[in-house]
Amino acid sequence: MNSFTFSCPCLFGLESVLSGEIKRLGGQNIITTDGKVVFQGDAAMLVRANLWLRTAERVQILLGQFHAESFEELFQGVLSLPLEDFIGRTDAFPVKGWSLNSKLHSLPDCQAIIKKAVVERLRKHYHVSWFEETGPVHQIQFSIRKDEVSILLDTSGAGLHKRGYRANSNAAPIKETLAAGICDLAHVRSFSRVYDPFCGSGTLLIEAALKAFQIAPGIRRGFAADKWGLIPDSLWADERKAAHAAILRNAEFTACGYDIDPEAVRLSQENIRKAGVGSKIHVRQGDIRNFSIPEEHAITLCNPPYGERMLEIKDAEKLYTAMGKVFPQQEGRCYYIISPHENFEDFFGRPADKRRKLYNGMIKCQLFMYFK
Repeated sequence: MNSFTFSCPCLFGLESVLSGEIKRLGGQNIITTDGKVVFQGDAAMLVRANLWLRTAERVQILLGQFHAESFEELFQGVLSLPLEDFIGRTDAFPVKGWSLNSKLHSLPDCQAIIKKAVVERLRKHYHVSWFEETGPVHQIQFSIRKDEVSILLDTSGAGLHKRGYRANSNAAPIKETLAAGICDLAHVRSFSRVYDPFCGSGTLLIEAALKAFQIAPGIRRGFAADKWGLIPDSLWADERKAAHAAILRNAEFTACGYDIDPEAVRLSQENIRKAGVGSKIHVRQGDIRNFSIPEEHAITLCNPPYGERMLEIKDAEKLYTAMGKVFPQQEGRCYYIISPHENFEDFFGRPADKRRKLYNGMIKCQLFMYFK
């Protein structure tokens, strides 16, 4: 099979960042819509996308799209897809998905109909009446929006945000894919000096380092598709070898992180070691009120506390005011601050040069960018 159509979901607000990543990897016919990017590529692209995409949540093969307003139309649409090209006689093929603004709104019923259609298609091809489903997992995912159905096959397995370095996190972690997107928007480079005065579990610092050293985010983990036998093991090995060769081991990047909580400092240090970038990132305990940057040119990335209860919110607002005092407006200094607080700029003391709407999980945020 020489060509695939891929669909990569992403956090809302990161579509253009992900599209740029895909273009740099060599993806073709790229189409960007809300929350996902669709593109075409070969088997090598499937491997490369899983290894290299920093802001994609997963890499899916788009098996087909069709209109369905009834269960019969849904059944026939799935039945027409070349499922045997991907799913073997003993493979597992669970089904899950979602429906929005569609006549087919019952998810359990949709799952059951799609599963039945897949079984029927494979039964005719393999001439068996029962499927053990003891082999590698081929997760079938469906989306139904305004009666338009997409059937997809997940190649990633665990979400791509699971890089392998963060087994533990603090109470309010930032997702790895979101952190990577912020690093891209902040133009972190191999020579950058990066600071995070609220480092938490170290995610922003680690993602900045992975980008600066050109370390593929998936280099330390496996994927669902590498167990399928669909792509030669040699291709996986070649792409992993190329990823190791691409690492900029002599990059001048350095980073410093601070947190007032000693447990957060310990956690950051642990995760930084797991990520393999411990020699370039230094973390220690520190209060935002004492924060300063010795370098003339530096990038500050941070996800400051925001609080959910009124007292916590008031404390967070005091922190924002303190940040405005220790983040001077100075040539060569850039600040990228993500916060859900709608009046952050008022407490910080000056308007952002640019704002971008992002989502941290289900929380609507703004990335406040200061670079002038």
